[in-house]
Amino acid sequence: MTTNLSIFGIRHHGPGSARALVTELETLQPDCLLVEGPSDADSLIPWLDHELLAPPVALIMVRTDAPNRAGIFPFARFSPEYQAIRYGLRTGIETAFMDLPQATILAREEKFVPPDADALQELARLAGFESVEPWWNMMVEQRQNRQGIFAAVQELMLAAREASAESPPPDGSPGLNDQREAFMRTRIRRALAQGRQRIAVVCGAYHGPALALLNQANPALEAADAALLADLPAADVEGAWAPWTYGRLALSSGYGSGIQSPGWYDHLWEQSGRTADPGESSIIWLSRIAALLRSEGMDASSAHVIEAARLADSLAALRGLPLAGLPELNEATRAVLCFGRDEPLDLIRRKLIVGERMGAVPPDAPMTPLQRDLYRLQQELSLYPEPEQTPLQLDLREERDQARSRLLHRLNLLNIPWGRHIQMRNQMGTFRENWQLQWQPDLAVRVMEAGLWGNSVADAAVGYVAHRSREATHLDDLTKLLDAVMLADLPESVADIVGRIEELAAQRSDILHMMAALPPLARILRYGSVRRMDHRVLRHVVDRLLTRICLGLPGVCASLNDEAAQEVESHITQVHGVVNTLQNPEHRAAWHATLASLLETATIHGLIGGRACRLLFDARVLDADAALRHLERNLSISRYADADLGQAARWLDGFLKGDGLLLIHDQALWALLDQWVITLDEEEFLTIAPLLRRTFSGFHEHVRQQLDERIRHSRPGPSQAALIRSDFDHAAAVQALPFLTRITNASRINTNGITP
Repeated sequence: MTTNLSIFGIRHHGPGSARALVTELETLQPDCLLVEGPSDADSLIPWLDHELLAPPVALIMVRTDAPNRAGIFPFARFSPEYQAIRYGLRTGIETAFMDLPQATILAREEKFVPPDADALQELARLAGFESVEPWWNMMVEQRQNRQGIFAAVQELMLAAREASAESPPPDGSPGLNDQREAFMRTRIRRALAQGRQRIAVVCGAYHGPALALLNQANPALEAADAALLADLPAADVEGAWAPWTYGRLALSSGYGSGIQSPGWYDHLWEQSGRTADPGESSIIWLSRIAALLRSEGMDASSAHVIEAARLADSLAALRGLPLAGLPELNEATRAVLCFGRDEPLDLIRRKLIVGERMGAVPPDAPMTPLQRDLYRLQQELSLYPEPEQTPLQLDLREERDQARSRLLHRLNLLNIPWGRHIQMRNQMGTFRENWQLQWQPDLAVRVMEAGLWGNSVADAAVGYVAHRSREATHLDDLTKLLDAVMLADLPESVADIVGRIEELAAQRSDILHMMAALPPLARILRYGSVRRMDHRVLRHVVDRLLTRICLGLPGVCASLNDEAAQEVESHITQVHGVVNTLQNPEHRAAWHATLASLLETATIHGLIGGRACRLLFDARVLDADAALRHLERNLSISRYADADLGQAARWLDGFLKGDGLLLIHDQALWALLDQWVITLDEEEFLTIAPLLRRTFSGFHEHVRQQLDERIRHSRPGPSQAALIRSDFDHAAAVQALPFLTRITNASRINTNGITP
């Protein structure tokens, strides 16, 4: 039995635990300090005392052969582990991590399952709290008298573990939690064997009882621990420090040991070092809220702060609490400072309760080569990570802005979305780019993952593009990738992607995939000159794709159902836009010839036939007489006398598809339709009218109103007098006027039979 061991069971990121721990360490003055954390990261501990390191930060351990697997260990300034390590480094005592190495944990497929908290939940309920979080805050983190707190927590956790004893895994293999605790005990035994007299152990409160077993004479325990740790797997890992934020530290961010209110905990830590008066702490918190609301243009006076503090204290008293906690302060804030509204409270929660603090890491701290290259580029280009959204406008005629654009596009290629490219309307082909920047802490993990593809941002982007190019099986995926590569200015990747596009195009006969692939390529050719890249090889691919599309499209368009016809029509419209954009006479002639062949195909779907006719008419390949003949032929009653008029309706839909405003402003199109309609006899018109009504119903209401006005003014109508029937019975109509007045609520109806 040993008396050299002092175990401090803490809550990860608990400010009360941290303050009590610092007091206990200063009293104990240990000669060895062991902290829960990956033991293969001991070499990174000294950086926590660097003058340029500012928490929150995270220790990230990455498996080098599988960078997508990583262990993340955040530290805030109120984290007990951080304060313990700072104490150890400041006093010069041996300070080390004692948990199972990440080389072992990351080599296993088993995921860590947090301990069962049902027993603690039951205790919180019995104490009158809805959940463990506010109960623990009141009993530990906001506690004023912290004497004996660790002994009480140890006893509590022993009872909780006994009440929720875990059953062994069904396959009989040791659980990860058991192995972790066995390793911690082994690490403590080593310190004892080295003659340490006062060993301080800082661990999660749940592990305290398991480590306290070393204070009891139990020879079999060491053998059992050795058996648990036999034949552990291992993988190559590397570690680095990365800036973190309170937002990612919050429980809602997905971090397993997270907390709901990092900003509030930061406030508790700061105030516990300044004052022992909980009332003063509440006043300071509410004053910060009032300052935030005033900065947003909302009313928040000193009187509001005083009233909210009084209300929070009253709520605490009614609930039998010794002081107001965050729930009471939130309710008082909503009632007094927010005037009962939830919107300001959402702002307070984001800005203060969670907080937007972002840490910093020294530039010479351990980093992967890719991290260091990114840091260098950030310094050179004056692009610094910020936790809040920041707009950025770039002028690509400027060398530095073009370098910034390259960096952001390359990072997006690597799935590191530091910046979101915002495509503004009518900005295609300009020299300006608009971005929205926001650095999320987990991007540091993605940077380490991307290190698999290269040691610099440019090399990693090239390596990753080559991988994606090899894995791609659809042409449209490759063309989108090529678009991104051109924006990222990676000329060495263009040839590989273009070669892969040609390979897939040669292997497949899917014309629709080729049509989908064409618009991004054309956009690059038309608007990509700002990147000053050689587009000759790309132009060759566009030529070949368009040739194959022209040859294969008539066969694709035969015997389509309505759904397939809509898809093909959409692709035809896109390719037509591409041909107009490229302004190549050879492309235009081949494409127009293909559309003309569609008009002569007997089995063509009406939607595609009508669309082809309209596109050729707009391009002035068909004159008015030729287009009129196609209208008359495809909408002739005799053609559909014994068949459904559905194909005629679809042909008309295809011909008139698009923006209805064109009917108003395109004089040639209007004249063509007008000429066709007036040639219809009464029977034909009555048959065609429902089809016209169906097509025109798809236009916007204001477009239909403008069309109606144009029709009214385009040709004279009958006079008002002519609209009155000669056999109109005026006397009978007058008798109906009182009833009409009642049901229409009209004040007056003209008794001459004509409404005013």
